[in-house]
Amino acid sequence: MDWLIGAAGAIIVAGAAYRKRSLSESGAAAAILMGTIYYGAGNVFWFGTLLLFFITSTLLSRYGKKRKADLEKSYAKTGRRDAGQVFANGGIGMVLCLLNAWAPSELWVLLFIGVMATVTADTWATELGSLSRRPPRSVLNGKVLTAGESGGVSWAGSIAAAAGSVLIGAGGWLLAEWSGMNSELLSYVLAALAGGLVGAFADSYLGAAVQVMYRCPACGKTVEVAQHCGQETERMRGYSWMSNDAVNLLSSLLGGAAAYGTAVLVAL
Repeated sequence: MDWLIGAAGAIIVAGAAYRKRSLSESGAAAAILMGTIYYGAGNVFWFGTLLLFFITSTLLSRYGKKRKADLEKSYAKTGRRDAGQVFANGGIGMVLCLLNAWAPSELWVLLFIGVMATVTADTWATELGSLSRRPPRSVLNGKVLTAGESGGVSWAGSIAAAAGSVLIGAGGWLLAEWSGMNSELLSYVLAALAGGLVGAFADSYLGAAVQVMYRCPACGKTVEVAQHCGQETERMRGYSWMSNDAVNLLSSLLGGAAAYGTAVLVAL
C-alpha cells in the first residue's frame, strides 16, 4: 500500500510540475520513480523532505523570472528540470532511503538531511543570489564575476543558502516527529545548516576550479553551455566530464558528510 500511495502522490506532484513547465518529460518520469521509492521504501519523512526541497525551489525559480531569463541562457540547466537534474538533486537521497529500508540507521537519516540541505542551499543561493544588485565574487580569488557565473558567491546567496538549510533541518525534524522517528530539533537544524553551507560552498569551489566552462565568442561571457548567442562556444577550462550535475553530486556527498559529523559532535 505504501508503494501505491507513493506512486499516486508522485504522479500528482510530477504531473502538476510538468503542466507548470517546471519539469520536462524526462524530469517528470524521473520524479515519479523517485517519489514512489521515497515513500514506498521510506515514509512521510523521506517523501516530505524531498517535496519541501522541490516545492520551495520551484517557487523561487519563478521569483524574478523576467530578470533571470537572460541568465538562464548561460546555465547548463534551466528552471525546467530534466531527468539528469532530478537525479543529481535527489538521487543520492533515494539511495540513502533504500539503504535505510535495508539496514535502518540514524547514519542514513543524517546523511540524507545533509544532502537535501545541500541541494536546497545551492538552489536557493542561485535563485536569490542571482537577483542581488551587487555582483558575485569568485570563491577562489575574490575577483568580481558576472551574475550567474559558476564559482561566484555573494552575501545574498550565502544568506539564502543558510535559510534554505535551516528550513530543511526544521522541516525534516517535524516530518520525523510525525513519522514517529526519534529526533532532536537542535541536532537536525545544526546538521542541516552545516551540511547545506559546506555543500553550497563546495559546489561554488568545484564550479570555479574543475567544472567544464565555455566562452561565448559573440558576447565574451563565461557560460556552462556549448551554444550561446546562436554560436558554438569555446571550451576555456575544467574537465569535460565535470558537468554541472557531477558538481552537484560531489557537493551533496560533502554536505551529507558535514551534516553527519556535526550531528555526532552535537550528541557528544
